[in-house]
Amino acid sequence: MPTAFITGASRGIGRRTAELLASHGWDLLLTARNREQLDALRDNLKGMSGSIHCEPADLTDPDAIASAMARLLSQGNTPSVLINNAGAAYTGDLLAMPLDRWQWLLQLNLTSVMQVCSAVVPSMRSKGGLVINVSSHAAHNAFPQWGAYSVTKAALVRFTRCLAAEERTHGVRACTLTLGAVDSSLWDEETVQSDFDRRAMLTVDQAASALVHLAQQPTNQVIEDLTLMPSIGAF
Repeated sequence: MPTAFITGASRGIGRRTAELLASHGWDLLLTARNREQLDALRDNLKGMSGSIHCEPADLTDPDAIASAMARLLSQGNTPSVLINNAGAAYTGDLLAMPLDRWQWLLQLNLTSVMQVCSAVVPSMRSKGGLVINVSSHAAHNAFPQWGAYSVTKAALVRFTRCLAAEERTHGVRACTLTLGAVDSSLWDEETVQSDFDRRAMLTVDQAASALVHLAQQPTNQVIEDLTLMPSIGAF
């Protein structure tokens, strides 16, 4: 069976994606910050998939990523799909944003993706594979108070296109899942202040199902971007 490598796997979209792929018999390599949540997920998924390996990693710490990814890769099969799902948001005036918060958001939403890809993609080249980066419609639209988040996601889109161009000769594809507002734990973080009606948002199940759809594409094609929006449009 194929193997999926998922970041931000302990909750929300990442967790549900792991559950859905496990139900289809996929092997899993899972990482997130919280070891206890990862272990609980692994225990819940036992018997559903061929193998499940977990490794906690703080993707906001650039010095910790390479070693954590190496440990996780050493435990399981070579990934056929890498899902860069981990990320965060920040609301506030763009030019009033503290520098440390700007650097934190760039590290998590963009630089860590490059670091994870640098660790994982070389192992995929011998058999081919797919990288799925979770983006946002904010990559293509400007929203007051969401400037920093929009910048990180716009850069992620361009990173993905460049990665696809460079890795094509190695049989590695890359694409984005562009999401509108999803009713996930992102809205509960202290860095996000909003009063949106979360009942009208996409569900975590819908976002995870879209990721599974992308992951199951035949190797001779690629959906370069799949955009999923709430039916009421942008919030």
